[in-house]
Amino acid sequence: MSIRAEDFGVPANYRHWEGDRAEDYIGPFFYYMEGEHPRTAFRIQEHNCNAHNSVHGGVLMSFADYTLCLGANGGTSESVATVTCNNEFVAPAYQGELVLGEAETIRRGRSIVFVRCILRVEERVIMTSSAVIKRIQNK
Repeated sequence: MSIRAEDFGVPANYRHWEGDRAEDYIGPFFYYMEGEHPRTAFRIQEHNCNAHNSVHGGVLMSFADYTLCLGANGGTSESVATVTCNNEFVAPAYQGELVLGEAETIRRGRSIVFVRCILRVEERVIMTSSAVIKRIQNK
């Protein structure tokens, strides 16, 4: 079954990353590449919200991890794994809002990538994150 961005109120230029059941269950999340920099999006649904009717912090951390890993692998099929992830919650976001993410690779080594991202609703920053991501070499 194909998951389409438009079905979730996400612009049609975003694509779905196939194969991660957890991300689909939480999100689904979507992305497109702007050069080497991923742009990500997801629409906050009722099941993403906490008791305060704002998006749950764990959902935002999962979406940030998705964005950071896309930054680490450049949108390719290269396997990566998060080693560390630091998150700063800046502002709340609510059901129905579209969360947009932008990642930037700080340094790419042979086995480790340092990357950071910003999550926004419109122009409002809601979270910043940084991570160390391990590049997994296929044997």
